[in-house]
Amino acid sequence: MADQVHRSWLMRKFENAIQRGFMRAYHQVRVDPARFLMHLRSAHSLPISGYEGVFQLDLRLLDSVAEETIHSGMHLAALQGAGFGLGGVLTLVPDMSLMAAITLRTIQKLSLIYGFEFNSDKEIAELWVATASAAGVDIGRELIEKELVNKFVPRVIQRIAVSASADVVEKWAARVIPILSSVLGAGLNYYFIRAWGARAKKHFRAKHLEMRQRNYKPSTTISGDAGSPQSTPAILPPSRAALTRS
Repeated sequence: MADQVHRSWLMRKFENAIQRGFMRAYHQVRVDPARFLMHLRSAHSLPISGYEGVFQLDLRLLDSVAEETIHSGMHLAALQGAGFGLGGVLTLVPDMSLMAAITLRTIQKLSLIYGFEFNSDKEIAELWVATASAAGVDIGRELIEKELVNKFVPRVIQRIAVSASADVVEKWAARVIPILSSVLGAGLNYYFIRAWGARAKKHFRAKHLEMRQRNYKPSTTISGDAGSPQSTPAILPPSRAALTRS
């Protein structure tokens, strides 16, 4: 009975911490698409001048960049988890605030890698649909269409918090032991980002493939080496209007 009460209390703590963390990240954390485009061109040698260009690249190249991005987030989350984990449950709220920021930035980067920016309200809503999907929450299309983004996002965050707190409370319960929680915090943060990143990647990859099918034209793709075309079909970059409708 005491164990059940403790778990219920811990779950409420996580739910509140996750909700606050994502709300703070929503208002303060945003990847700059222009700067990230420069990163993709310099660090990953993607031969593109804009995000519409990713629809002409070999999909395997995009998948590789996405995996590197997820692993980068995993390592950052592990370092953050080790530092804050030393305080056990007392550092739960600041820990989850940083975790939410790392998670959201990773998902934003995955969105851009697969060619989807988040400038309009509709695109921002789609980004949070992907975040919810990464948390294992299914958001109905009717909710997106009926709600303004400033009302839609808090509702999505609340659902994410409920689902995520139930999902991780079993794994994080041992963090109430301060000495051990540093190691556990690092490992659990690492796998937390890995799981959410994999789901977000799956979401954006599916949207990317759908967009390619809409804009199909037989040609050659551009591989990681801009001078080495392949014999597989290429996809015309979608128009801005098409991206907005997706």
